[in-house]
Amino acid sequence: MATGTGAPRRAAIYARISRDIEGSGAGVQRQVTDCQKLAESVGWGVADTYVDNDLSAYTGKPRPEYARMLTDLADGVVDAVLCYHMDRLTRRPKELEEFVEAVEAAGVKHVRFVAGDTNIGTGDGLMMARVMGAFASHESVSKSRRMARKWEQDALEGKPRHGSTRPFGYAPDCITVVPEEAAIIRELVNRFLAGESARSLCTWLTDTGVATVAGGNWQTSTLKQILTSGRIAGYREHKGVKVAKAVWEPIITEEQHRQVLAHVEARKRSGRRAPQRYLLSGLLRCGRCGTGLYSSRREDTRRYVCQAGPDHYGCGRLTVVADPVERLIADAVLFRLDSPEMARATSGKSSSDERTAALSESLATDEAQMEELAQAYAARQIRMADWLTAKKPIEERIETTRRNLARMNGHSDLARIAGHGKQLSQQWTSLNLGRQHAIVKAVLDHGVIRPMTPGVRTFDAARVVPVWRV
Repeated sequence: MATGTGAPRRAAIYARISRDIEGSGAGVQRQVTDCQKLAESVGWGVADTYVDNDLSAYTGKPRPEYARMLTDLADGVVDAVLCYHMDRLTRRPKELEEFVEAVEAAGVKHVRFVAGDTNIGTGDGLMMARVMGAFASHESVSKSRRMARKWEQDALEGKPRHGSTRPFGYAPDCITVVPEEAAIIRELVNRFLAGESARSLCTWLTDTGVATVAGGNWQTSTLKQILTSGRIAGYREHKGVKVAKAVWEPIITEEQHRQVLAHVEARKRSGRRAPQRYLLSGLLRCGRCGTGLYSSRREDTRRYVCQAGPDHYGCGRLTVVADPVERLIADAVLFRLDSPEMARATSGKSSSDERTAALSESLATDEAQMEELAQAYAARQIRMADWLTAKKPIEERIETTRRNLARMNGHSDLARIAGHGKQLSQQWTSLNLGRQHAIVKAVLDHGVIRPMTPGVRTFDAARVVPVWRV
C-alpha cells in the first residue's frame, strides 16, 4: 500500500498524541506538518486532517477522529492515509488487523508513514507491521506499569499528581494554596454543613462570577468531588483511598472533612434528591391530622395544603396561602437567632465541639484500622475469611460514628448563625432559596398550621404555631 497506480487525490492525514503536556496541541501539529510535506513530495492531494490530541491508542478508549477517518475511508471520501509513524495510528495488534481489513474493504491502496516507511500492502510489510505493533503494545504495557508504580510511590510520599488542570484552591504546582479560592472552599464547606444543597451552592458560585479552573460553570458533581476530596483536608488519595499526609497545606480541618463525609452519607440515607422549590417544603404540618403539607398552586396563588388520597394520607381539609406564612416564619426565625433563648441554647457549644472532636478521633482510628486490615490481606498475612470477619464490626462502628457526626452537625450549624439574625435579615432577599431553607431548618423543627377561624377571610397569624429545635 505504499504507492499504487495513480497518485491519490483525497488523502487523509491522521495525527495523534497520548498526552499533550504543553496543552497547546503543538505535538500533533508537528506530525501534521511532516505529513503535509510527505504528501507534497509524493504528489498526493490532501482531503482532510484527522487529529486525536491527548488520547491514547493503547487503552481502547474511543478516538473520535480515528473513527471518523475509518468512516470516510469506507464511504470513499478519502482514498489514502498519511501518518507520522505506525504507533501513532495504533498500539494494539487487534486494532491493526481491524485497520487492515477496513482499508482492504474500501479498496484503498495507499498508506504511507513519515518515519518507518512500512508497506502493509505486502505480506512481508504486514508481518513487519505486526511485529512493530506487538513491540508498541509491549512498550505501552511496560510504560503503564512503570507509571502506575511511580504514581503509587508519589502517593505514599504525599506528592501531588499533576493533571491537565490544576485543582481548585491550589496553584498549577498543586501545592501552593490560592487564598481567594481557599476562602471560597471554606465558605462552601460551612454552608454545605449548614444544610445548603450542592445545587444551591453551584447557583451561588455562578451568580457571584466564580468559575471553575477550566473557566466554565459549576456542576453539582464537580462541587461534590471538591467538598468530599481528602485533598482540601491535606490528605493524598490514591484510587479513592487516603494513603498519606500530603506535602501541601490543608484548606479545611480533618474534623470538617469527616463532617462533610458524614453529611453526604446522611443525605444518601434520607433519599432526598429533588431541588428545593419552596421555603417551607417539608416543614409544615396539618393542625387537624398532623400530616405534612404540600405546596400547590391555584391560578395565581400558591398554597400549602393537606392532601388526601392513597399517596398522601392527609385529611384534605386544611389549606393556607403560602406567601404570608413564609414571611411570618422567616421573620420569626431571624428574630429568634438574636434571642436570649438562642444564646442559652448555644452556650454549650464547647461541649458540642468536644463531642464532635471525640467522634472524629474515633472515626479516624477505625478508618486506620480498616486500612491496616486491607494491607494485611494484600500482603497475604491473613486469609479472606479472616479479613471478612474482622472488617464487619469495624464497618459497623464507622457507620454508627458517621451517623452520630451527622447529628452533631446540627449543633455546629446553629452555632454558625446564632446571633446573626439582624445581619441575615438585611441580606435575606439576596440569599438563594437553598440558603434560606437551610437557615430556617437549623432553627425550626416544623410549623403547625391550625384550622381557619370561621368567618375570618384574611390571613390569621395565630394559625401558625412554630415548633423550635431550640
